Amino acid sequence: MLETTPFIEKLIELKRVSKVVKGGKRLKLYACVVAGDGTGNVGIGHAKSSEVAPAIRKATESAKKQMTQVDVAEGTILHTVIGKFCACRVVLKPALTGTGLVACSAVRAVCEAAGIKNILTKSLGSNNPTNLARATINGLKSIRSVAEVAEMRNKPVEYFMRKKHEKVESDVEEKPD
Repeated sequence: MLETTPFIEKLIELKRVSKVVKGGKRLKLYACVVAGDGTGNVGIGHAKSSEVAPAIRKATESAKKQMTQVDVAEGTILHTVIGKFCACRVVLKPALTGTGLVACSAVRAVCEAAGIKNILTKSLGSNNPTNLARATINGLKSIRSVAEVAEMRNKPVEYFMRKKHEKVESDVEEKPD
């Protein structure tokens, strides 16, 4: 099977976990990976194995299976959102071109995999990398597109686009030379 687009895969967390059994402790490795295609599809997966490579491989396969579509416009998000998962909250704000990714490592990995190039973020609450990544994905999934907002308000999409352009043109006309 040929892959048309290369996936962006980032390791978020790799840690040793143990299970106590009658004979002692059974050690395994836990891997959490985020995968995306850089055009708005992003997913997160996690897996355990007795070795590092199989754990990462299984987590990557899981992330590719759980991909979701995210609205990305001109390298940033459309509006401010708050993503929540367990005790983590992540505030995601759109940023101007050239700002870059202002985020912690887990949130940065998710944004890079989704194809977001300019964003401002703030993580609140717990700083568990896996939960931060899930909170980020939850926040990105809650973004509403212009078409969705237009449908909710019973207006055509051009109504919102026209307002944006009229405001820019009126600002230019008001300034005296």
